[in-house]
Amino acid sequence: MSSFQTACGLFLTVRNIIIVILTPIVLLPLILLVNGDEAKCAYCIIIMAVFWITEALPIAVTSLLPIILFPMTGLLYAKDVSSTYLNDTAALFLGGLIVAAAIEHWNIHKRLALRVLMVVGSEPRWLMFGMMLPTWFLSMWISNTATTAMMIPIANAVLVQMKETRESEKKDDIKVVDHGDVDIELDVTVKNEIKNMTNGNLDKDHEKHSTEKQSNIKKTEDAEYSRMCKALSLGIAYSANCGGVASLTGTGPNVIMKGAADTAFQEKNATSPVTFTTWMQYCLPISAIIVIFVWAWLQVLFLRCKTYNKNSPEQAKKVRNVIRQQYEELGSITFGQGAVIIHFVLLALLWVTRDLGGVGGWGDIFPERTVTDSTPAILIAISLFLFPSVLPHNFKGKGKPLPPLLPWQAAEKMVPWGVILLLGGGFALAKGSKDSGLSKLIGEQLTVFKDFEPWVMNLVLCFIVAGATEVTSNTAICTLMMPIMKELAITLEVNPLYFMFPTAIATSFAFMLPVATPPNAVVFSYGFVRVLDMVIAGFPLNIIAVLILVIGTEVWGEAIFGFHTLPAAFKVSNETLTLFNNSTSISTVNPLTGTT
Repeated sequence: MSSFQTACGLFLTVRNIIIVILTPIVLLPLILLVNGDEAKCAYCIIIMAVFWITEALPIAVTSLLPIILFPMTGLLYAKDVSSTYLNDTAALFLGGLIVAAAIEHWNIHKRLALRVLMVVGSEPRWLMFGMMLPTWFLSMWISNTATTAMMIPIANAVLVQMKETRESEKKDDIKVVDHGDVDIELDVTVKNEIKNMTNGNLDKDHEKHSTEKQSNIKKTEDAEYSRMCKALSLGIAYSANCGGVASLTGTGPNVIMKGAADTAFQEKNATSPVTFTTWMQYCLPISAIIVIFVWAWLQVLFLRCKTYNKNSPEQAKKVRNVIRQQYEELGSITFGQGAVIIHFVLLALLWVTRDLGGVGGWGDIFPERTVTDSTPAILIAISLFLFPSVLPHNFKGKGKPLPPLLPWQAAEKMVPWGVILLLGGGFALAKGSKDSGLSKLIGEQLTVFKDFEPWVMNLVLCFIVAGATEVTSNTAICTLMMPIMKELAITLEVNPLYFMFPTAIATSFAFMLPVATPPNAVVFSYGFVRVLDMVIAGFPLNIIAVLILVIGTEVWGEAIFGFHTLPAAFKVSNETLTLFNNSTSISTVNPLTGTT
């Protein structure tokens, strides 16, 4: 081994340590040569961005850095930074994660998926639809990664059965041919003439032709099977990505956007219009349209509108039997499973009916702003740790308490606690960006595009975000973009949500690379899909998804949120700020140093 290879190996071994130590040192000139809190905040954000992109530290651990960096640079008090980590939005997400853990703990997600597959049948295009539909629905409520990891083995079992059945049928066909005498179909005279023309090589030519024909058939069937594998695998990954968009708790960027929106409106003493109900009114149609387009596109690209198991009723029957067998192995629905399903349905109803978009809701029973979507989330989550999983007369553990639906030990293992830290880090960065004036500064610089139509700016921003999230964490991108998008919208005198909402959703439209999202990585690890396959399938989807997003924003999004109108609370603030600017200069005072 050469010295160069040895040095490279050593560098890779200590790569993370080098990045963590050198990054803050290399970036020091930023705060030494540039005065102002904006430079200090940029220093902290760039360090975290480097750590997030390189994953030199675990992503959740990197999210804790604001507690150290902001006080050390003199931006914020440590207690002010720490207080941002667990707020109402984080509590909402935590409650949703606990309910999702209960669903996984009782294997309800697998039962639903298999039940759907039993209904749709085994014809490839509908089989793919049957895989995508439960994946899409489940990823609204539980982790996209967990949903994909659960669906892929089911798809794999079905694909293996299809291949084994096809190979078995081919062997049966060969046996039938061997028992027949194909030569008697040739007239003896004709046969002799052909032999003379081929110098007596009829049998050899016939055998060669037959071998080539079988080889071509095998290659065709192998290619069809390979395309079927790719279609099912990518269909599952892409529907998981799209499903996470449809509900407020579906994925991390959604909750980050919700937190940023709540903060923006609370600062103006206004109520944020982003609730679980309004989120689904806006995002559910977008998500559903994209999933339908994904299903159609994968059919054209991989299945080529053909039927893999045509003229093979035996194969269709065996595939159905595999699905039915897996479903029957789950047994009948137990009392505990039924109780978890009721808890889940009750939570969804409470979320949807708390505020029906100005028409009223059960939230009106309580004083204004006293209950939010986090209230039922935590209520149902607590109930899961108390409600028994068996009826008292069926419990055999005498003298012991009834086991709850979700034991705390299971919650510790199944709830991704690091996501809570990641959200907290995002909220801390948003606070630092606002208080330092960095997000306002960047938002003002982006006004060079103010002559563009707002929807054109939105389209460009969404394409940029969707491209960036292909190579880095969608949560990190969303965290960095939300404060900037808010300030840009206010500067252009449109609703802050007009740029915040679409860019947050666009972070989930990453279809091109295995590293883009965890569902992509999960299906890639099974070996059915190459990187090139994902790029070819994903590139058009990235474009179409963003176009559908922008159209939805301009049509029903505008009707729900009034995107093109700056809310009254922000108008008053802007008018006051303009008058103040005309009379005096404005200085930003650092809360720690007292300097401007």
